[in-house]
Amino acid sequence: MPRRIFCLALFVFLGFAAVGLSSNAYAENLSLFAGAGLMKPLEEIRHNFEKKHGVSIDVHYGSSGEIFGMLGVGQTCDVFIPGAEKYTKDAIKNGWIEAATMKDIVKHVPVIVVPGGNSAQIKGLDDLARPGVRVALGDPKAAAIGKVAKKLLEKAGLMDKVKPNVVVFAPTANQLLIYAALGQADATINWLDVSTWAEGKGKVGIVRIDDKRNMIKTIPTAVHASAKDKPLALALNDYIASPEAIVIWEKWGFEPCEK
Repeated sequence: MPRRIFCLALFVFLGFAAVGLSSNAYAENLSLFAGAGLMKPLEEIRHNFEKKHGVSIDVHYGSSGEIFGMLGVGQTCDVFIPGAEKYTKDAIKNGWIEAATMKDIVKHVPVIVVPGGNSAQIKGLDDLARPGVRVALGDPKAAAIGKVAKKLLEKAGLMDKVKPNVVVFAPTANQLLIYAALGQADATINWLDVSTWAEGKGKVGIVRIDDKRNMIKTIPTAVHASAKDKPLALALNDYIASPEAIVIWEKWGFEPCEK
């Protein structure tokens, strides 16, 4: 083969090899199952991690019950972040999540969210039991906030009195915010962080729940036992709980666990 043709062939081969190496460097994919109410901070965190590591992260946002159920039918992810630690602990018991990787990130604080102006004059949990008050709650079988709302109303001895006032059991915290913002309910029990989102800005008000009655939850992150790239999954898990990421969580109304 003439030297010129050989050099050209070698150049073309090396060019294709370089392209192959370059595309492989960015072909890595991670998957994340996350509670729908965590979407705002996690989208920023995901974007930052992708830029830092040259990877792509596929995220499935859903109710905590939904993403837990996905693990139960054999679907896998690399990192799992539900809206309350109960789901992570149950997943650990079932062998789906590695216990040693669980990290507490931020607190989930339940509050009463009302439409702007609070025309029903809601001042506390007892007011949700008043005749004629329209209440929206999360579905206890689907949403972490639904399970928490049910428990704290039962703890206060109010569930049976509030139940006749419930106009909807919503599957996610996001939908509860919309019910309050549109005035389709006089009161909802939702997470404090969700109530600060732009969708509710100027449209909703917050009524704090007495600390003795409230049930503040913790949001953890953890790695799936079958993560396809364990070192990279661990890096993402660490980043989600890192000081850099905590700044983003705080921006979206979450309170860090270690503050």
